[in-house]
Amino acid sequence: MSHIDPKHIPQQAFDWYDEYAHGDMDRRTFMTRLASLSVAGLSIGALSSALTPNYALAEQVSFNDEDITASYQKFESPEGYGIGQGYLVLPNDMPKPAPAVLVVHENRGLNPYIKDVARRLAKDGFIAFAPDALFPLGGYPGNDDEGREMQRSMVREKIEHDFIAAARFIKQHSKTNNKLGVVGFCFGGYISNLLAAKIPDVIDAAVPFYGTPASDDLVSQVKGPLLLNFAENDGRVNESWPEYESILKANKVDYQAHIYPNTQHGFHNDSTSRYEPEAAKLAWSRTVAFFKNHLA
Repeated sequence: MSHIDPKHIPQQAFDWYDEYAHGDMDRRTFMTRLASLSVAGLSIGALSSALTPNYALAEQVSFNDEDITASYQKFESPEGYGIGQGYLVLPNDMPKPAPAVLVVHENRGLNPYIKDVARRLAKDGFIAFAPDALFPLGGYPGNDDEGREMQRSMVREKIEHDFIAAARFIKQHSKTNNKLGVVGFCFGGYISNLLAAKIPDVIDAAVPFYGTPASDDLVSQVKGPLLLNFAENDGRVNESWPEYESILKANKVDYQAHIYPNTQHGFHNDSTSRYEPEAAKLAWSRTVAFFKNHLA
């Protein structure tokens, strides 16, 4: 399977998929609505497949790349689910301690795309750690629909504490320079904003991709620096940005924000037709440069 040009997919289809992916629409309704669209040359099956991930497309860095070493590491999370597990990727060439980056998945567990993001960071010289919120239930099941249902069944506050514990765990790794960044996508973008507010003494730089802010009682505690990446066609997330930005400005937080034109929620995910190569590459180059600047 190859990507279908997003220009051939009606905006309604992207919007409906976003509702479905975030639990606001069941699969039957989603498929029924897709069937109502008239898209030249595309069957409903092809359209549905284009909107959902094909993770074979997402591998940019192989798990056995000679420049990195990947393993799974457990960590304690007494206020969360007790024990967590994450995907740890180390650069093989580390002449000196390196900065760490916590990588936070979407609302479906540690899927292959997020693991590849961790490997990309390690190739750029960072110690990357990507926890799996679904570990207490056996881990990412290999299927996004099932992964979403599993994550939805869990206690949000415990998941949040697991990521807080993971942040503390990886920052204390013996090979780090005691600097920690966090990057997250969708739900992971929310977690990135949350950690920047809840444990600003631990997080040295945060990069949320299309993430909503922390709760009202926490958002004013954000210290920054932040690099926020938004998709233009993402009303659900973007409606919270003006108020969030006003709080960041009022508190004199060091932040940068970019809204990428003609993009959809999930534009960095190269396993679906929401992927926008130019925007994704630009956002990622900014992310790596931001971390190198603030985590040195």
